[in-house]
Amino acid sequence: MERPLLGEPLGLDLLNTTWIDRSGPADLLSDIGGMRIWLEQNDLDLPVTAAARAALVTARKAIRAHTMASEAESGPARDGLNTVLAWGRHRPVLGPSGPETVADVAEPDRRAGWLAAVDYLELLAADPSRVRHCAHPECVLYFYDTSPKRSRRWCSMATCGNRAKAARHYARSRD
Repeated sequence: MERPLLGEPLGLDLLNTTWIDRSGPADLLSDIGGMRIWLEQNDLDLPVTAAARAALVTARKAIRAHTMASEAESGPARDGLNTVLAWGRHRPVLGPSGPETVADVAEPDRRAGWLAAVDYLELLAADPSRVRHCAHPECVLYFYDTSPKRSRRWCSMATCGNRAKAARHYARSRD
């Protein structure tokens, strides 16, 4: 299963475990094997269990609901994300090199989902306007816009950007 748009921040990369390709909707987290691939792609050495997969899917749903929520729907979407964030906390400790912060998640199966939700929250804290949905109407992918002018519109110019340009060209040639 070839997944598009790798390398986004963890919270958005979790969202991008669902996509649409030529054969239709795809979901990397539909089974344990896909979860293992996602953990490996993100350098996470965490439990690969049915409960961990379910927690990841729950976190993905909460993040997606928040990204799609309108002003009127923001309360329930915020509550869903806060539920996932409540799975853990950052705890200060004194390490060998001095003060550190460690992730403290009571249930190990929830750690990956919690880490993704925390990462998403950090993106929002840094600059929520940079969290973007691809402008192609048939694309479901998200990205963090790091362009200097904040002008990125597509998950990928090679795919969605080119499809949009080709559609505009076709429409002009028909007129």
